[in-house]
Amino acid sequence: MTRDADSKSPEEVTELLQAWSRGDQKAFDQLAPVVYAELRRLARHYMAREGPDHTLQPTALVHEAYLRLANLRNLHWKNRIHFFAISAQVMRRVLVDFARSRERRKRGGSSRRLSLDECANLGVHYDAALLALDDALTALALEDARKCQVVEMKFFGGLSTDEIAHALHVSPDTVLRDWKLAKLWLLREMGAKETPV
Repeated sequence: MTRDADSKSPEEVTELLQAWSRGDQKAFDQLAPVVYAELRRLARHYMAREGPDHTLQPTALVHEAYLRLANLRNLHWKNRIHFFAISAQVMRRVLVDFARSRERRKRGGSSRRLSLDECANLGVHYDAALLALDDALTALALEDARKCQVVEMKFFGGLSTDEIAHALHVSPDTVLRDWKLAKLWLLREMGAKETPV
């Protein structure tokens, strides 16, 4: 995260998150512009994979994720990385809810199986693929929750390997190994016939 007039150091963000967890509204007021800016960065990262015809824009994704995060109750934020790991999960839920809504409106839309790499380039025509990825991630969470978290943080949250390692209290090598194995597992679960790159 780059420093500007509204930004705080990672330590300051952690202190504000923890104060907010304790109910300090002033901490939330100080935190809001910093968190919002970082959520926009994450949304731009994810939405850059979307087609130009996608109707959900980064600003709408951020607003919905921000509202859901602001309404979380009784959650103790450990640090900035923990916050953005949860944010990745929230963004996944927003995108999946959006895709489900579009699928319900599409009466009789067809679906096709896509690889995980193709899912990274989802557009308005591939809502079914996002839903298939969500189903596969849900199944992966039952098999290996940490691998699912790695995928969420990397794919939906745009966190770096080091940030994920810090959030999960594992080494960067473990994150890379989990990412590789999770990707293979998801490809198999989603029925992709291609070999992952």
